[in-house]
Amino acid sequence: MKEFVRFCLRFLLKLMKTKCIFNFDIEKLPKKGVYVVNHVSYLDPIMLFAFLPGNPVFALNGHLYRRHWISFLMQRADVIQFNPIEPGDIKKLITKVDEGRLVVIFAEGRITEDGGLMKIYEAPGLVADKSKAPIIPVWIDGPQYGYFSKTKGHLPHRPLPKMRIYVGKPRSFKLKDELRRQRDHISNEVYMILREMCFEINYNKDISLFAQLMKTAKVYSKTGWFSKRPRIIEDINRKQKSFKDIIVASFALGKMFKTFAAHNENVGVLLPNAIATVCTFFGLSAYERTPVMLNFSVGSKNMVSMCKTALVKTVITSKAFIIKGKLEQAVEDIKASGVKIIYLEELAKKMSIFTKISAYIDYKIKHIPHKKGGNKKAVIVFTSGSEGAPKAVLLSHANLMANVNQLAAIQTITYKDLLFNALPMFHSFGLMVGMLFPLFQGSKLFLYPSPLHYRVVAELVYELGATLMIGTDTFLRGYAKIAHPYDFHTVRLMYSGGEAAKPDTRSIWMEHSGIRMMEAYGSTECSPVMTANNGIFNKFGSIGKLLPGMQYRIEPVDGIETGGELCVKGPNVMLGYYMPDNPGVLVPPQNGWYHTGDVVDIDEIGFFTIKDRIKRFAKIGGEMVSLNAVQDMVIAATAEMSGEYNYGVVSVPHESKGEQIVLVTNNKNVTSALLHDYVKTNGMSELYLPRVILYHDKLPVFATGKADNVTLKKEVMEELFPPVANAA
Repeated sequence: MKEFVRFCLRFLLKLMKTKCIFNFDIEKLPKKGVYVVNHVSYLDPIMLFAFLPGNPVFALNGHLYRRHWISFLMQRADVIQFNPIEPGDIKKLITKVDEGRLVVIFAEGRITEDGGLMKIYEAPGLVADKSKAPIIPVWIDGPQYGYFSKTKGHLPHRPLPKMRIYVGKPRSFKLKDELRRQRDHISNEVYMILREMCFEINYNKDISLFAQLMKTAKVYSKTGWFSKRPRIIEDINRKQKSFKDIIVASFALGKMFKTFAAHNENVGVLLPNAIATVCTFFGLSAYERTPVMLNFSVGSKNMVSMCKTALVKTVITSKAFIIKGKLEQAVEDIKASGVKIIYLEELAKKMSIFTKISAYIDYKIKHIPHKKGGNKKAVIVFTSGSEGAPKAVLLSHANLMANVNQLAAIQTITYKDLLFNALPMFHSFGLMVGMLFPLFQGSKLFLYPSPLHYRVVAELVYELGATLMIGTDTFLRGYAKIAHPYDFHTVRLMYSGGEAAKPDTRSIWMEHSGIRMMEAYGSTECSPVMTANNGIFNKFGSIGKLLPGMQYRIEPVDGIETGGELCVKGPNVMLGYYMPDNPGVLVPPQNGWYHTGDVVDIDEIGFFTIKDRIKRFAKIGGEMVSLNAVQDMVIAATAEMSGEYNYGVVSVPHESKGEQIVLVTNNKNVTSALLHDYVKTNGMSELYLPRVILYHDKLPVFATGKADNVTLKKEVMEELFPPVANAA
């Protein structure tokens, strides 16, 4: 009778577009084990009863057990009423597993309200650990968009969403003996397993960015049968646009771009945070032209260098932006280097009615010029616009899609959210987290052109009722100091990136507005996020845990006793560099590993903490400055001085800018005024200027004669920040 009931339920669910997919040979299913399942709807236990093989025991929480229609449909199943915090109920399940049974436990204990993972109870891990049974992760996807879920108001509902049950490979579960508080970490370990599976299921490495935009638009373009098309993006022009508006404009611009840019050509984008920039980005991407995001804050010399490094023949910009940004000289310098300038205003005048109609038709028929992304070029960004010769980083469609899904696996956002982004899109954090992530997750987005307008940003966040914010530590600190506490009362999630988040910045936000500021750590080469904290696992002072799908190793560093250099590998790691001395020639990371240049330490449960920076960069207000380039600048500025001089450049903490550059030398003729005149004369960024100049007779070196920057930094720190003697 039980098999007949299951057959009928399977037949009915298959009519409702339901599939069960096993990621391993079902013949190798263990005789005993713990199915650990996410919980997205009231249909979950019925779906599992219909499709899971064998005769599993279902541990149902009270909210399911008391539903009469669920009890009726599962009356032939082996069901136990279960409270995840009741020791007696946990012991019953351990006994069942010890008897050679498979048990099904919903790890969250309740149905999700936003579609993502919620708090994980320790019960599944305890049962697996005590019974020495494997965990079999199960991920249910699709019912959260249906009427049997609790996500109304967060996700768009439809009558018959496609539903999938993914059953992962059984994996052994044993807590580390060295953990001091094992029970406190059990739920965290189970959470890590489920978030890994969430990423594996949702990550499509073959889809292109434009195809993903079309896919998201299909899901989020309407929230009901008779509802209006939601407006999902807005900028300072205060004209809200829908997915339809963005896609049609991208098609139209893309058709125009094809007339002057060849297939796979790299095209410069010199635009601020605006809807036009989003449409330009997707217009180029749709027809396989690669956007090259030019950093307009670092001077014309560096912008010309960027164009040469990435083999850019054409730059797309806006006359209005050039005038407001006072970039006329930069444009002239770019033109003088042989690069053609195309203005969006002129393209708009040339755009025919046939192009506009064609773009609209393409949208209506859901035409996607290039569906496949994978390892094809997606975007070129630059590691440091503050260097004399910036390196270009080539990211693929798969890189960016991986990072979007890695973030989505640890942090859920919905169309109820509005993300306020003032970080420019030439900044990888501003591009991916500030634009692609919210759009691909169906969230609303507001783009502001400058993070420096502290009062304006605070007022806009208050007016818009933004729920999400991103920024560097420097900018977030500035907002908190200037704004009224109530300006940010709607913000539920704030992420700092681009530079280290200082403890006092977190304290300011907590005391000022009651907001717990999270930190995301990464680099342009990793699309950019590598580690992050979230509301479920969060350790202040750390940079969080490694994102799902990534591997790491720690390499020892001379002069560093604890920890080592963090090296990472994963689907979000770049295709490679274009070097200034060899333009257009891709230099991939060796064996796929990226060396971060940061010294980190890892605690017993996987939280990373940055101890030091060995890579020769300083992060000043979120912008990276090459310390080697600063040293070269100093040498060039003092080239005419006679004598043998040594120069050392290090970075140390700064109260408001994140870090500051310190020059150490035995040349007492070097002054701030001298260096300032040299930088100004040569059209270089003022970020090159050391904030402090110290005069030492001798600079430390290794036995090999190589400069010992680790020791030098220690000496500078002791001189600038002497330890305070304890009171007697």
